[in-house]
Amino acid sequence: MKLIYRPWGHYQVISLDTDNQVKKITVDSGKRLSYQTHEKRSEYWVIVKGTGNVTLDGINAMCVGGDAFIIEQGMAHRIENISEDELVFIEVQLGIYFGEDDIVRIEDDFGR
Repeated sequence: MKLIYRPWGHYQVISLDTDNQVKKITVDSGKRLSYQTHEKRSEYWVIVKGTGNVTLDGINAMCVGGDAFIIEQGMAHRIENISEDELVFIEVQLGIYFGEDDIVRIEDDFGR
């Protein structure tokens, strides 16, 4: 599985099919993904390890290993690693399209 690097960490595509994609995502200490939405997919996150903060439509929640989150299509979301260790989660995407160009960024620490 090839690692795909981003300014916040990296991910691996574990599985890709016509109606779903599964990724293992690792967020570096002190980093966070962009606050974003998707028009063509929903996502399901399962936290594997680490401690973070998840934001769903403006509501913040702490997360640790074993926690799970449902992100409906069009819902604004982000995850932040608030620990000194890596934050790892599995993301299951369901929908009609899984390209990176389905990311609508609302806010981004890296100017993308």
